[in-house]
Amino acid sequence: MKYLISFALRKIPRKYLQLISHWGLKIVALFYKGNNVECPISGQTYRKFLPYGRKARENALSPGSLSLERHRLMWLYLKNRTNFFTAKLKVLHIAPEYCFIDIFNKMENLDYITADLESPLAQVKMDIHKMPFNDNEFDVVFCNHVMEHVEDDLQSMREIRRVLKPGGWAIIQSPIEMDRTVTFEDKSLKTPKDREKVFGQDDHVRAYGRDYGQRLESAGFTVKVDKYNEELDEATINRYALPKYEDIFVCYK
Repeated sequence: MKYLISFALRKIPRKYLQLISHWGLKIVALFYKGNNVECPISGQTYRKFLPYGRKARENALSPGSLSLERHRLMWLYLKNRTNFFTAKLKVLHIAPEYCFIDIFNKMENLDYITADLESPLAQVKMDIHKMPFNDNEFDVVFCNHVMEHVEDDLQSMREIRRVLKPGGWAIIQSPIEMDRTVTFEDKSLKTPKDREKVFGQDDHVRAYGRDYGQRLESAGFTVKVDKYNEELDEATINRYALPKYEDIFVCYK
């Protein structure tokens, strides 16, 4: 299974995977029935999760909700650390993840808008470098695993800050290589093959280092690096198959 998923991620454009993958995984889920792990988003349990990634991580993808480790961590964070499920909020979700869309759409406290450059799941088609929204429009913005793909991440961060209301907050996650002190970019890498060789994926244009929070601050945010997962016990981490070392970057305007 991990070789099949890895092949699909490498060879099938993401926008097509977003349209079809959930149908096939509903069938796969039948073969993973059990009660060893649980997706907190859907409440579904399995004997284990599916492998996922171009270099496949074991026990990562929930076949029912399509949540990954980071999505399950974010769900618990929103539930236990924020007023997201109770306050009246206008929310912008950039590059919306399948596991969240239906649930957030049905939440009566949210005015929920999804947006992306090409995702078929998004309501609004837009370029994050210049978003078609007013200044100070949203209470909350989610933008996860996007900044490593965009041409100008600092401009994209500034755009997110622009559309946030004063006092609003954004969660902006990206993969971080903890052995890097400083983020690495090389604009001379033009071909997908070159980018995959250097960054590990052909659609990545930078590798973030431990200065990621400082880059967010340079866009004007006040950044809180929340080590929420470090407060969770091992049983919870194992039950939900959470990442053990992922900080949550909460960016305030």
